[in-house]
Amino acid sequence: MREIAVVAFAQTRHSGADEGLAEIELLAPVITGIKERTGLARFGFTCSGSCDYLAGAPFSFVSALDAVGAWPPISESHVEMDAAWALYEAWVRLLHGDIDTALVYGFGKSSQGNLRAILTQQLDPYHLAPLGIDSVSLAALQARAYLERSGAKEDDLRAVAARSRASGRGNPFALHLPEPGGDEEYDVAPLRPYDVAPITDGAAAIVLAAGDKARELCERPAWITGIDHRGEPHAPGVRDLTRSESARLAGEKAGADGVEVAELHAQFSHEELILREALGLRDGVAVNPSGGALSANPMMAAGLIRIGEAAARVHDGSAFRTLGHASSGPCLQQNLVCVLSASPGGNDG
Repeated sequence: MREIAVVAFAQTRHSGADEGLAEIELLAPVITGIKERTGLARFGFTCSGSCDYLAGAPFSFVSALDAVGAWPPISESHVEMDAAWALYEAWVRLLHGDIDTALVYGFGKSSQGNLRAILTQQLDPYHLAPLGIDSVSLAALQARAYLERSGAKEDDLRAVAARSRASGRGNPFALHLPEPGGDEEYDVAPLRPYDVAPITDGAAAIVLAAGDKARELCERPAWITGIDHRGEPHAPGVRDLTRSESARLAGEKAGADGVEVAELHAQFSHEELILREALGLRDGVAVNPSGGALSANPMMAAGLIRIGEAAARVHDGSAFRTLGHASSGPCLQQNLVCVLSASPGGNDG
């Protein structure tokens, strides 16, 4: 199989409130920066991830292409979900062998509307969506079921949130959120506000390159040694919400065993505990040293950022083998796992 690596990663300084910037204004500096970093003005393939429901307009990804530059014509595609899945499409495109580089980006402004109402639109349109059940309420059902099955306590959820926020305060791109308060009221029991990812506006981009082109563009490429994504049944009531079989399968197929760092797209504190178990992450694995989604969760980019943050640990030499994870849908319905290594073979040799 062709050797493909993440050679560059850039993201915005994320915002927890609408700062008056349109999506293209969020995206343009990121694209400009990553072009300058790689020295590339054009790419063999371009793929993006965004959501028309967030923008409140059809084909919102078209206007974002102004930030990329679509003339002369480029080879371009788009996914209506987190840009981690755009990265998967770009990875498959590079495997064809006729191009050497790909630009992947995602963007979203959650502050523009009622995110909980918007996410209801992803549910089954006949049975669940008419009930108006929102994403946090569904997550609370999962959290309660997990606590009862595992024996974990609400203090364990708070510990996840506290660690994530502390790490996020050391990340210049994340929201700098305070230590969770012990007396905060429930959002939806058993979840308190600090257990829920914050509303976030932001964008991110990654450049993939193959073979010798990757070595030319990056001193220490983060080679993709395994990538896989799996989905659960659409209806939450027909699966075990306390476990993530799709994450387990994706991790197994991608080769998650032995990673030193794992960036998990856990948008609720209990999801990290479920994902740790599903992926078989040992105690020594550093989980979400960037702060994760609990410190900054720009919709349609947060999963791509997890892969970018994992790649950055390889780029800077602080880790040899890392994992980036992305999720989509209610209660960890879909999961993508990307394993990265300083060696294209995935081992020290």
